[in-house]
Amino acid sequence: MTDPLLQELLHMYPALEDRADLVASLPVIEVPAGTGLFLEQAPCQGFPMVVEGEVRVSRSSPNGRELELYRVQPGQLCLVSSAALFDHRPLSAHGSTTRATRLVLLPPAAFREAMGHEPFRDFVLGLFAARMGELTALIEAVAFQRLDARLAGALLGHGQQVHTTHQALADELGTVREIVTRLLRRFEREGLVELSRERIDIRDSAGLRRLAATQGPAGSGQGPG
Repeated sequence: MTDPLLQELLHMYPALEDRADLVASLPVIEVPAGTGLFLEQAPCQGFPMVVEGEVRVSRSSPNGRELELYRVQPGQLCLVSSAALFDHRPLSAHGSTTRATRLVLLPPAAFREAMGHEPFRDFVLGLFAARMGELTALIEAVAFQRLDARLAGALLGHGQQVHTTHQALADELGTVREIVTRLLRRFEREGLVELSRERIDIRDSAGLRRLAATQGPAGSGQGPG
């Protein structure tokens, strides 16, 4: 690893500044968007530290449905990898890059050594707790919030144009593409959005925000076809 890259990594993960020896000789891994980094039930190869880009972590069901758990951005922690390293168990989810990504993989032995260093241990446990809070919120949303409200929330915060596919939204929400398509067509009929190929134009942000704020029993809100 070159010195500029090492400094960039330590800027993202400052808890390692006093143990730079653990990462200085590690290679920087560069992968394009859509690259699978790890698989469910595979052994964990190390603690990923993202310097640039983003990793999407998801779980799959036996029938092929997928639920996005969280995304790892520079300076953040992968809960699944950390848990596997803590407990010496296989990975419980799979991860892939959403865009071109640079990362450094801290091997299991080096991770365990770093965990003996108080600043790094506090850093990891703090991010671990934050990730657990995010997953708790996800469980609550899946269990208790209407799917149409969750979809409306997923469309907000990206500007007036959302460049995505119905399948990507379904994966994010843990449902199937057909239901997302049906809901988006309902949104279009109601004047909330306008649909194009791999693009959704937001026509009524306030209406989407009102819908996103509604709650109801799990599985409701699919609306008529």
